Amino acid sequence: MAKILFVMTGASYWTLKDGHRQPTGYWAEEFASPYSVFTGAGHEVAIATPGGVVPVCDTMSLRPRFTGGEDASVEQEGIIEEAEQLRHAIPIKDVDLRDYDAVYYPGGHGPMEDLWCDADSGLLLRRALASGKPLGLVCHAPAALLATRDEKGDTPFSNYRVTGFTNDEEAGVGFADKAKWLMEDEVRNLPTDYSRGPMWESYTVVDRNLYTGQNPASSGPLATIMLKSLS
Repeated sequence: MAKILFVMTGASYWTLKDGHRQPTGYWAEEFASPYSVFTGAGHEVAIATPGGVVPVCDTMSLRPRFTGGEDASVEQEGIIEEAEQLRHAIPIKDVDLRDYDAVYYPGGHGPMEDLWCDADSGLLLRRALASGKPLGLVCHAPAALLATRDEKGDTPFSNYRVTGFTNDEEAGVGFADKAKWLMEDEVRNLPTDYSRGPMWESYTVVDRNLYTGQNPASSGPLATIMLKSLS
């Protein structure tokens, strides 16, 4: 049995460029689908957040139009309610990477508020990459890679092949012109070898031990791919 660390946003809002605090958190499917994949295979999941706060689910992500229907909304809500680990998050700074076999970052707009500049998360990401253990990030979570830059702006993720939530998808949910910055732009500028698939369709990229997914639909498939490396 493997132990997978989910590193999650602790933010409950996302500050837009006009100063408005948009309610947010983690995206339900991006937690629920991988959680089901990993635990369904008999593996253990633990949660870490900035400061060990209890992560907040973006309520928008449970609306049927985003989940694909009422049944999917109920299913994801049930998974979240039963995942007791969510109520017992540990601070990212206290994580001992030796205790885990893989690390996974779900998205939602929350990482655009906290993880993109969280030094503890940045250090964990650098260590996870160097360890060779599977490291997954999906949707907006690749924004956390921005925190891996050193004082010179260098990052070990430079020129890795990655994907993540596209500018077009951000426009599709109505935030492209409201955001202070867009994840695709900033991750491209690290620099990385960023690529994308069609809007809203599953698209994953694997480069060595780095696994990234474009959007919520990619989260379950990404976890399934990561699972193969844990067998």
